[in-house]
Amino acid sequence: MRALILVNGELYKPDVLRSRIRAETFDLVLGADRGARYACTLNVVLDAIIGDMDSLSDLEQQGISSTKFVSYPAEKDETDLELALLYAEEQGAEQIVMVGAMGGRMDMTISNILLITHASLDSCRIEVWHGDQTGWVIKPPGGDISGHPGDTVSLIPLDGDASGITTKGLKYPLKDKRLTFGPARGISNLLEKPSAHIKLSGGILLAVHTPGRA
Repeated sequence: MRALILVNGELYKPDVLRSRIRAETFDLVLGADRGARYACTLNVVLDAIIGDMDSLSDLEQQGISSTKFVSYPAEKDETDLELALLYAEEQGAEQIVMVGAMGGRMDMTISNILLITHASLDSCRIEVWHGDQTGWVIKPPGGDISGHPGDTVSLIPLDGDASGITTKGLKYPLKDKRLTFGPARGISNLLEKPSAHIKLSGGILLAVHTPGRA
């Protein structure tokens, strides 16, 4: 089961996002609170809106009155996006795509990205779509990156160092190397083939694929 979550951040390159969404099949479409406002722009029909509804005006709620609302109190430990991700997983989603996860607030952008490492979402593949860019996590034993030669690929360690990294199909290869949390060594590599393989023995990598040279 695949889920799409609309987040209340910046909708970067909406025409590109519309095209990407149109090319896929999503079984569940959720709005994380005011992220629901992007449904019309992206030509999708919401199945539910998750959150405390503090960002949705009465007028906006009236316009989507036929949509299911899953409401939470304003004072809570989780963000609306976190609740939407957990809801999608509870409904059986194995793959989740988030759009609008990045924006003007630095704290929310960082938090939204880090949510893809949420321990309760281990069974899901979660992707962040930002225009034509895609971000996701790679955990041991590794994973593949598909694209075109010349595409930009960045590997960023999360939650500490990532070790035992060996890459195939990238211009600047790594062989049983460690990427240290903090330094930007893994930024702006390039695909040499339509597919690259990343192997690692420990840690977590945030992989970011950007078509063409970033």
